[in-house]
Amino acid sequence: MPDRGTTQRWRRTHRRVLAELTQLSAATLPSTEVYDRADALLRPVLGYDGVCWHDSDPATGLVTSVVSPDLRLSDFHAAVELEVWGDDIATFPVIRRSGRAAETLSRATGGRPEQSLRYRDQIRPAGYGDELRAVFDSRGGRWGCAAFMRAPDRGHYRPEELSLANAAAPLIGAALRRSTAGSGTAGRIASNGPAAPAPAVLVVGPDNRVLHADERAEELLGRLSADTAALFGVPLPFVMAAEHARAVAAGRPVPEPPLRVRTTDGGWHALHASLLGRSPRSPVAVVVTPAGPAELIPVTFAAYGFTEREAQVALYAARGLNTAEIAAALLVSPYTVQDHLKAVFDKAGVRSRREFVAMLLTANQADAAASAAVVRPAVSGGQ
Repeated sequence: MPDRGTTQRWRRTHRRVLAELTQLSAATLPSTEVYDRADALLRPVLGYDGVCWHDSDPATGLVTSVVSPDLRLSDFHAAVELEVWGDDIATFPVIRRSGRAAETLSRATGGRPEQSLRYRDQIRPAGYGDELRAVFDSRGGRWGCAAFMRAPDRGHYRPEELSLANAAAPLIGAALRRSTAGSGTAGRIASNGPAAPAPAVLVVGPDNRVLHADERAEELLGRLSADTAALFGVPLPFVMAAEHARAVAAGRPVPEPPLRVRTTDGGWHALHASLLGRSPRSPVAVVVTPAGPAELIPVTFAAYGFTEREAQVALYAARGLNTAEIAAALLVSPYTVQDHLKAVFDKAGVRSRREFVAMLLTANQADAAASAAVVRPAVSGGQ
């Protein structure tokens, strides 16, 4: 049991790290820089030896990137299949459903991590002894997640380390949310000109390598370039979309595409995948379309930090319902609806329903409103 001095030093360190992460959550940085700064703060106090950071589709939580200063990307090929197909302990979706922000494999298994398929197939063979996972959710958006591994000689993660991770995760989520809004693309519709480009189509084989791709898909692959392209032959979002399509066809309870992803120029696209055959290992066709307003509404609402009730009111307002109709639908008073609308307009940087709907439908106004959302103070509590 730690002595009083050790406990006090840990508490001071805990407060310092959370204070610096709070400052990070108020900055507007690319996600890669958010991860770099979070790593520098957390590694010394959580005591991990390997970390894998992920961006994710804010609406579904599906992983869309992998960043790791420690792990070999070649090990990630099996990780994708385990993440989609494996019924395992303390996965990212399981942690989210638990209402927690973080969990350790040792705690989730009662000190017997060998019960985990992920531990047996990946963590232990890679030379690690325990894993801590965290989900970076903020204001309704699922902005990213991470897995932190530590060497066996460090022992299992302690309760106070898990407590710190639970407190840190929402702050990192807030930083990633601001990264999306601050880039001016929270609700940006992908477009290369006045008319939206035609869909891009490519077909991946059982190993998720490209079999066929049209010209538009080839061009898009260049704007989704990532380290994982060298491993899989295509960027990770295509692999995740294909594997989820296979899992859906096999009757697995997984989120069904589309998968939302941003290109290097900041535009959002939606990936729709369909299995071309009866076997789960059949080729998969992935159709990529510019993300339209309906597909971006969950991302936009989360980026602006709408509460659940504000998002409901905003959606009804976008559909054209008046105040009385919204009040009747939600079983609240018209005055309550007006209060929620005021908060929605303030966070979105608009002054009226007409401007709000226009913001959702047009790229330029969405960009301006997203930038305004970054500099305006939030009017509701929470990250």
